[in-house]
Amino acid sequence: MTIANPVTLPLAGFTPQHFQLSVAGKVATVTLNRPEKKNPLTFESYRELTDFFLAAQKEEEVKAIVVTGAGGNFSSGGDVFEIIGPLVAMDTKDLLKFTRMTGELVKTMRACPQPIIAAIDGICAGAGAIMAMASDLRFGTPETKIAFLFNRVGLAGCDMGACAMLPRIIGQGRAAELLYTGRVLRGDEAERWGFLNRLVARESVLSEAQALAIELADGPTFANAMTKRMLEMEWAMSVESAIEAEAVAQALCMQTEDFSRAYHAFAAKQKPVFEGN
Repeated sequence: MTIANPVTLPLAGFTPQHFQLSVAGKVATVTLNRPEKKNPLTFESYRELTDFFLAAQKEEEVKAIVVTGAGGNFSSGGDVFEIIGPLVAMDTKDLLKFTRMTGELVKTMRACPQPIIAAIDGICAGAGAIMAMASDLRFGTPETKIAFLFNRVGLAGCDMGACAMLPRIIGQGRAAELLYTGRVLRGDEAERWGFLNRLVARESVLSEAQALAIELADGPTFANAMTKRMLEMEWAMSVESAIEAEAVAQALCMQTEDFSRAYHAFAAKQKPVFEGN
């Protein structure tokens, strides 16, 4: 396994080797870019994506992130020949290193203060479906095909946090069906089940995801980051503990300049201009 390209800040100046990155204003767009193979992940792209989201946690300029795939597909998951083939030959120690490394990608995505929006067209399978799941919001198309394929290759559905996170999004019974069978969840059904926030035409899925990212990036981004953190933390809390945690979080947000800006704009019958502080 080669060492991934070290991620440098600001992200606008970073050129990845294993995916495409563009930064426009306060929005970064990550594009999985192996369209000839439906954008599979490799050992190197796992590592570089993880390093990217880890660096994004310290990025001051990027306030929202869009993740998408090139060529009409999101991602077919781990590359059969570049990942699955080598895994068959590994011992337990190295396999555990790999599974922990893939899980780190989800951890870093969830730890990013920036909202992450997945723009999903075509195939979204295996680890690709996990990346979509780990995003905060998901836009899809009628052509979207989501599948958690782990059981199809003789593995458990408990991969990269799927058994913890997927039931939270679509419910325990529906998650169990997808993880036991590996069947395809198509775009319209995925929207009905709540996996997709919006179903849009494939020619506009990326632009609509980016439009929402711009809207979020122009909002009170300190408060947005707090919302993301609370959504993550409160699953492990009692309702009483969650209410107390939210009291502390909201009191902190009330100390921000954005809170003051919103009040003064409202009083002046103007639209607030948030600065994220």
